[in-house]
Amino acid sequence: MSLDPQPLAPALEAAEAAGWTTVRLDLDGVRGKAELMRRCGGALRLPEWVGGNWDALADALRDLSWLPVPRGAGAGAGAGGGGDGDGGWLVAVTSWRGYAAARPGEWETLVEVLEEAVDFWRGRGPGGPELVVVLADADADADADAGSGPVAGAPPRTPRLKRRRG
Repeated sequence: MSLDPQPLAPALEAAEAAGWTTVRLDLDGVRGKAELMRRCGGALRLPEWVGGNWDALADALRDLSWLPVPRGAGAGAGAGGGGDGDGGWLVAVTSWRGYAAARPGEWETLVEVLEEAVDFWRGRGPGGPELVVVLADADADADADAGSGPVAGAPPRTPRLKRRRG
């Protein structure tokens, strides 16, 4: 794990080359829960049965059977899993600062849902697929081209959550 800011596009390319399934969740312009849920549904290719609420999103992130199975993922990794370990899903959340500022309570809940999903996949033991979530600045790729250093892999500036969603 690196805490140094890294360009997002090369990180995603490297993850895909290593057999990871990558998803980019762009939150640019999101200012409310309904739009957030639509973006999550589109980016994560969530089935229609996943409702627009936090619990449904949390449940969906513990399944992921509809996303392509990471190459090399262990048995039970979604539909058709059965590789020999390593791999997983990398979700890059981009342009999140505007949403976090506009809806801090919802942002905290989203972070909590994502953290729980990461913990769930990590807790399945060695050899299985992992879920990794990174936060990236809005212009990560553009900044990389300009050489100013985007922030995929940078530590989130959101405090750790202490409350539970209702």
